[in-house]
Amino acid sequence: MAAQEAPKAPRARFVPCGGESWRTPWGRYAALRDTAPAHHVADGDYWVLSRYADVLAAARDTARFSSAAGLTFTYGERERLGITDAAPLVMLDPPEHTDFRRLLTRGYTPRRVAAIEPDVRTFVRERLDRIADLPGGCDIVAELFKPLPSFVVGRYLGVPEADRARFDDWTHAIVEATALGSPLAAATAVGELLGYFAELAERRRAEPADDTVSDLVRLLPPGDDAALLRILGFAFTMVAGGNDTTTGLLGGAAELLTAHPDQRRLLLDAPARLPAAVEELLRLTSPVQCLARTVTADTVLHGRTIPAGRKVLLLYGAANRDPRAFGPDADRLDLTRDGPQHLAFAHGPHHCLGAAAARLVARVALAELLGRFPDFAVDAAAGTFARGHYVRRYAALPFVPGRR
Repeated sequence: MAAQEAPKAPRARFVPCGGESWRTPWGRYAALRDTAPAHHVADGDYWVLSRYADVLAAARDTARFSSAAGLTFTYGERERLGITDAAPLVMLDPPEHTDFRRLLTRGYTPRRVAAIEPDVRTFVRERLDRIADLPGGCDIVAELFKPLPSFVVGRYLGVPEADRARFDDWTHAIVEATALGSPLAAATAVGELLGYFAELAERRRAEPADDTVSDLVRLLPPGDDAALLRILGFAFTMVAGGNDTTTGLLGGAAELLTAHPDQRRLLLDAPARLPAAVEELLRLTSPVQCLARTVTADTVLHGRTIPAGRKVLLLYGAANRDPRAFGPDADRLDLTRDGPQHLAFAHGPHHCLGAAAARLVARVALAELLGRFPDFAVDAAAGTFARGHYVRRYAALPFVPGRR
């Protein structure tokens, strides 16, 4: 009797996700990690790294893996978005990046994070009160997970409350435009965004307030156009990068806590576990699933040569589930896990500047949600995913409060 052949591993092939294809990319990620850890995508001429060790090393090595040409796998990104002058912080390399980041960190970060917590908690409680009054259930993304990050970003930057809803339109256009082939919509949104914050910066120069834009105006030299561009670049980063990603974390966390009632019970029995639990939820959700760098010199990885000038996509979502780093149960939610640092906020010089704020928002939102609706459930199968190739988030997610 002939020996039975072992099943063949799936052929590694990277196709950018978007919409419904975000539901279960994990099998494709595993195939890339196992059989093509340095994978070339001919359609677009870019490369994909999927193993934890490779993504971590690339994130740290800003000299070889540069951010200056943009963070998507397409070429000419900054030119299409109209940000060749007002480069966001995330598209700067050291030493320019280091100098501006040091200025930001010294100016506001610890104080600002602590200062917004009471307002975040009040906002979440008011939204949960509203949800409690709705018959049957709701879309938790529309009611809480999407408006909350917009509120926080606006609060951070000192934008008047009446203007904060405009962030959603700007973010939608900027984040999705490159992936969906709508550069005109993105350029229009970027122009409106930068114009708005240029006016706000000048207003805060004359009438300073207790907010981040006022801090930057005070720290940077008056009349310095380059300094103003840095403020505009920072505002771009906060608006374009801060909204969808936190929405993705909260929606993914609600899905995981619904699917794993034993893990939810750990938090209900010991709420002090929540800060550590947020790290495991960040690892598995990885709201920013991937971002690109550009190699500045020929780079050999796993026997393949990535030519200088080519884009390399760092697949954080795959790296954060790599069994080589997190063990054989890397795909499983374990709120007691003690492993290496996840890459949900990248690593090295480009570690997300808003990480502390995102952690705070997640901690407060989940604590209040579990406290108010300990038996809540979301229907992940009926949820829908947002378009765009880089951020994985629910666009809609049905929510039922459960027993109250």
